[in-house]
This record gives sequence, structure tokens and C-alpha cells, in this order.
Amino acid sequence: MSFSLHSWSIAFFLIGWTMSIIGTSNAADYSMAAAIFRPSAWALAHATFYGDESASATMGGACGYGNLFNTGYGTDTAALSSTLFNNGYACGSCYQIKCAQSSWCFKGYPYTTVTATNLCPPNWAEDSNNGGWCNPPRTHFDMSKPAFMKIAQWKAGIVPVMYRRVPCIRQGGLQFAFQGNGYWLLVYVMNVGGAGDISGMWVKGTKTGWISMSHNWGASYQAFATLSGQALSFKVTSYTTKQTLIAYNVAPANWNVGMTYKANVNFH
Repeated sequence: MSFSLHSWSIAFFLIGWTMSIIGTSNAADYSMAAAIFRPSAWALAHATFYGDESASATMGGACGYGNLFNTGYGTDTAALSSTLFNNGYACGSCYQIKCAQSSWCFKGYPYTTVTATNLCPPNWAEDSNNGGWCNPPRTHFDMSKPAFMKIAQWKAGIVPVMYRRVPCIRQGGLQFAFQGNGYWLLVYVMNVGGAGDISGMWVKGTKTGWISMSHNWGASYQAFATLSGQALSFKVTSYTTKQTLIAYNVAPANWNVGMTYKANVNFH
């Protein structure tokens, strides 16, 4: 009997130990899955375009990405109405867009994927249904002409569309473009994967602790601190997923404004 009880004790111990490992494994998998951005449901909006086939009019923009060819965004971009733009926190987010319910749509209703790089401001001089397409509370995409021409005939001018948020697929790590001076650091965060958006940012020099950076506008964050002559690390939080990444030693001690520094980490 004692041998039998001892065997059952071992069996129950093994079962409990196995279940604890399974539970731990599932918890780890869940936490990883929670940090991965998933596509949203499809929703209805409208789309127009601005500029010509060269997309030169889309360069710069309210997000501060500058020359979109040099920063990797190309011509697959859109300006968002303020309802979507969210005071710049939507900069870098990605959307699949397809024409819907219009004779101007291309056959098969193909979709294209664009990155939010600009703001389409309200035009209160025009009716919201006749020219004031980006007036709140309208959900509207003012696309680059090359992107618009992937879903509909450009002569349409404006078409109803279906859209959804999708993960941004980026090559390489986060990129940090520096402006400012040794006492005021302004950083534009680019090439953001996953949800593509940023809600908070911190900088750490080799002689400082973590310093909170305030949101300036678009995709830029600033710190009023003496950081010259120090290698810099950054901590970045996604607006949508709330995941935080730390990019250590992104910029060397001899960093300069006007330069862009690349990390080896990114969101997914």
C-alpha cells in the first residue's frame, strides 16, 4: 500500500509540474501575441488624391518624414482627415484601402496599402459633402495620385472606399532622425513596424538616466537636456499596442543633428 501511495504521489506531482509548464508556456505565448498588431475590421470611408503621378506634392507633410523616397515610404502614402490623424499619433500607421460601390472602381476591387504621412486639414469654406472632404467628423483619405490609381480611375476625383488598419511591414529597425542642438534634441521616429504609431518616448545618455520626451508634432519627440558628447539610447512605446521597446546605443557619442541613426529592434 505504501508503494502504491508513493506512486500516486509521484504521478500527481508530475501532472502538476507538467500543467504548470504548460500554463507558463501559454502565458508567454499570449503576452507575445498581445504585442503583435493584428488587422482591424473593414470600415467605410472616402478617398481623393492630391498631387500628380510624381507624388512630389506629398513630400514633407505633417508627420515630418521629409523626402518620402529617402525615408523609405515612397509613393504609397496618404494624408488623413483630422478624425483619423489624431493630433499626429496616427503618423506611420498603415491602411489597406479598396474602392467600393462605384463605377470608377477597377475590376475585382483591388486594394493597396498606404502609410499615413500627412494631415488633410479641414476646409470649412466648403460643405463637408461637397469639397470639404476632410472636415470632421468625416473619415477620409487624401491619397497620393499613384496610390489612388491602384484602386480607381483618377478621373473619379473621389470614391467611396473600404479600409482597415494593418500591420506595417518594415525592413530593419527603428530609425531616429535628429534635429535641434546639444541642449534641445528633436527626434523624428521612422520605419516603425507593427502598428506603426508611437505614443511615448524616452532618451538616455551615457551620463543620464531615462529622460521623458514630449510629443512635439507628427512623428517627432523632443527633450530639453544637455546630451551632446554622449551615446544615446531610446525607449519607445506604441500608441496602439502599448508595447515598449528599448534601443540601446543607437547614436554614438559624436552624434550630430541632420543625421539619421538606425536601431536593431522594431515592432511587429
